Amino acid sequence: MSGLAPYAAAMGVCDPDLGGHAARVGVFADTIARRLGWSGEQLEDVRLGAALHDVGKIAVRQDILHKTGALDDDELAQIRAHPVEGAWLIAGVRSLVRALPYVLFHHERWDGAGYPTRRAGSEIPVEGRILAVADAFDAMTSVRPYRNSLAAEAALEEVARCAGSQFDPLVAETFLEAWSDGEIVTGSPLAATG
Repeated sequence: MSGLAPYAAAMGVCDPDLGGHAARVGVFADTIARRLGWSGEQLEDVRLGAALHDVGKIAVRQDILHKTGALDDDELAQIRAHPVEGAWLIAGVRSLVRALPYVLFHHERWDGAGYPTRRAGSEIPVEGRILAVADAFDAMTSVRPYRNSLAAEAALEEVARCAGSQFDPLVAETFLEAWSDGEIVTGSPLAATG
């Protein structure tokens, strides 16, 4: 994974919190994937995809990434372009190509209302569906410039409520079961970083 170093450095300059976020998303996504029966190279790809999923934010202006108020339409469009920007950044790097479905599809929604391609249901690669749940849960339970974090219980309720609309129902259920069984926690040292 040495090819990640320049991307990780650029992401850290862009937003120092991205590293911690990516690490937590990686732990959550890895747990989901294991419960779905993934192993070996598939799990390596999960970790790679989680590490790079927000690499496209390098192309988003700092003032937008750190804005405390509501985004205007232009700013929102720039944020929503980060999956495509990220895919462009890594597409030509042979060792990183396996991360493309994570980078490009982690903001798609099960109901087709996501971005950037508006795919729905099983048209969304499973890699993106796994990362969507892991990414959303960490986003909800982390402090953002525009809002405070949610308690884990509230975020879990949101994952359950959005199963079948925002999230693949099986992936959401798998995440919730892993939480219930104590395989996923937010109070770990890893979860407290970034």
